[in-house]
Amino acid sequence: FSLIEVLIAMAIFAIGILAVGGMQLSNTKNNTTGNITTQATFLARQKIEELKTVSDVTTLTTGTDPNNPIDADGNAGGIYTREWNVSNPLGGSSSRQISVTVSWDRRGQNRSVVLESITRGNGL
Repeated sequence: FSLIEVLIAMAIFAIGILAVGGMQLSNTKNNTTGNITTQATFLARQKIEELKTVSDVTTLTTGTDPNNPIDADGNAGGIYTREWNVSNPLGGSSSRQISVTVSWDRRGQNRSVVLESITRGNGL
């Protein structure tokens, strides 16, 4: 009986260890995805803040980052593509709507983060 009990205990232990290993693998994938998304959000926010500091909003234009693809610091050579769209949904010359999209490819799927803001210029 003791040999059978030991074999059963080892089988139960092995199943538990496999479950913990699978959970660790899943956590690692989710942490990586979260980090990439956080970096993309930072890049979008950085560009929106840069565009909002322009003193004359009528000079804002739609564009793409000249360094695309960029890394998490905005330098050339990464996985992110950053582009922005400037529109005038309210009419007039006192404000503009800015939409910044940061996209990347992860495991064969296109992903993106979009941030939008309305500005009057000078950081407002």
